[in-house]
Amino acid sequence: MELHQLEYFVAVAEEASFTRAAARVHVAQPGVSAQVRRLESELGQRLLDRSGRTVRLTETGTAVLPFARAALDAVTNARLAVDELAGLVRGQVTIGMVSGCALPVMAELLAGFHKQYPGVAISLTEDNSDRLTEMLGDGRLDLALIGAAGEPANGMDTAVLIDEELVAAIAPGHPLTGSKTIAITALRDEPLVSLPRGTGVRAALDAACAAAGFVPRIVFEASALPMVVTLAAQGLGLAVVPESVATMPLAQAAPVIVPITPETRSRLELAWPEAPSANPAARVLIQQARALGSPGRPAS
Repeated sequence: MELHQLEYFVAVAEEASFTRAAARVHVAQPGVSAQVRRLESELGQRLLDRSGRTVRLTETGTAVLPFARAALDAVTNARLAVDELAGLVRGQVTIGMVSGCALPVMAELLAGFHKQYPGVAISLTEDNSDRLTEMLGDGRLDLALIGAAGEPANGMDTAVLIDEELVAAIAPGHPLTGSKTIAITALRDEPLVSLPRGTGVRAALDAACAAAGFVPRIVFEASALPMVVTLAAQGLGLAVVPESVATMPLAQAAPVIVPITPETRSRLELAWPEAPSANPAARVLIQQARALGSPGRPAS
């Protein structure tokens, strides 16, 4: 008894036709018929009744069919187990990171994964959040660290790592430095320094300004948040940045930090496609990433 004989028998039983079964298993019909006859000869019983317009199971065939299916399922599962192991020994994962973001927890995630599965190659790429989300959607990335401000993209699952308030970073001496808070409307005519479009912080800024009825006047863009803060500290414009970045020590004069009303927030989160990955190594990495943060959701 051979596996392909069981496969052909199951196909004929389910299709009730040798012709359709042959098309399903991509074998010529005479070959399917011959192999099923050999199976019947070995078992000493007819499995199929060929006397009618459609092929039907005999009583013996009805009894044998569940065992044939179970045998084929066992072989499939064995192959899957081998593929899973091979994927974790010789696999590859492709990771995206928002440009200029050196988040320690991300490095710790990748280091821990590499220690556990040293044979899996890890490929890293940097880009803005919109581009990384696009690459996740079309399968070029398995996992990405992105900035976000609203709902997770359709078809994506996320784990929030950081959810924090945005504040204004202002050069010393600016008239607004004496304010306890700055209304978002006060930024209407102010020159602003910002990250480029496609980043979570910029999306949050644009959305807050749009809600207040204006478009922000961006005079400088920089791809890294520390540079945005440095430019603001030098008086080139106000910056709207996460509070943790705004209070980082700078080599030169530090900006004055003032809260913004109404509160505006942005997030850093790990994102991956909602549909289960066919890549065993990616599935394990995503499982580890999921445990790092809270489920993705818009900041309240």
